[in-house]
Amino acid sequence: MVLCANHNSKIAWGVLYRLRHDDGMDEVDVAIVGAGPTGLFAAYYAGFRGLSVAVIDTLPEPGGQISAMYPEKDIFDVGGFPVIKGRDLVVNLVEQAAAFAPRYLLGVRAEKLSYRDGSPVLHLADSTDLACGAVIITGGLGGFTPRPLPAAEGFTGAGIVYFVPRLNELAGHDVVIVGGGDSAFDWALALQPIARSVTLVHRRDRFRAHPATVDRVRALPVRIVVNAQVTALRGADRVTMAEIAVSRAGTEQLPVDTVVAALGFTADLGPLAEWGMELDKRHVLVNSTMATNLPRVFAAGDIVEYPGKVRLIATGFGEAATAVNNAAVAINPAAHLFPGHSSEAG
Repeated sequence: MVLCANHNSKIAWGVLYRLRHDDGMDEVDVAIVGAGPTGLFAAYYAGFRGLSVAVIDTLPEPGGQISAMYPEKDIFDVGGFPVIKGRDLVVNLVEQAAAFAPRYLLGVRAEKLSYRDGSPVLHLADSTDLACGAVIITGGLGGFTPRPLPAAEGFTGAGIVYFVPRLNELAGHDVVIVGGGDSAFDWALALQPIARSVTLVHRRDRFRAHPATVDRVRALPVRIVVNAQVTALRGADRVTMAEIAVSRAGTEQLPVDTVVAALGFTADLGPLAEWGMELDKRHVLVNSTMATNLPRVFAAGDIVEYPGKVRLIATGFGEAATAVNNAAVAINPAAHLFPGHSSEAG
């Protein structure tokens, strides 16, 4: 299996990188570790520069955390879109990159990094060894695991979810959302028009969510119960009742079809932490070229740290372009750092 895509000969500044190994090792110009929005834009921009691309992600579909956790969330901070659903943004990014035929290696983890003749080699969990001209890490928060709902530990039935990939699956449900952050309030906004009822339960009377989002939810027929916790879930094959303990008000039981435990996620870099990159906790340190301390290894998006870093999707797009352009020069020092605007190609 050769991952190198056909290069567009019309792009005069395209950098061709061909590793020739007799051992049949897979080869690619740029390997992008992470298929979230930043990684997908990096795949487009690397293709625009004439580079072949492989995109690697542990999740089974492109989109990263947006596809896994927030596909129906309204996103407001992407230039050119007053508002766009997370799922639609991912579809557009995949379509944008498709013109350059990136190869997606999904449902597989990038485990180890080594070097051969000065060039990176990625060793994947499925035993694939991928020889690269450069590597760009766009893994967002790294691997993430939802924080568990204690009341769900002894419950063996269905109906407990930590994110909602498809809103219509909860149409007509009595929904209890547990949490006080942005995700909890985003789900309340999204589910209220289609659910039979929405109750949001939070253990404090203050919220971590953006105040404007809280105000929008308060204006809807959503019941918000504060200083409260879900203490037990009842039901046979699936949940039918949630027991809620409210401070100084005793315990009540609510009928429920689905409990959304929006308690946040714990994240870690997984195997990336063992590659030898300089780290700041779970973030990768980069310089102004988006280069890490490792040769030909760059990073972009939420996973990176540098003075003044702002974690927005829009920021990640710019960092992706910077990483690709500098990776192109690292691969071929004769290449131009800035190839011109996309509107000039043709």
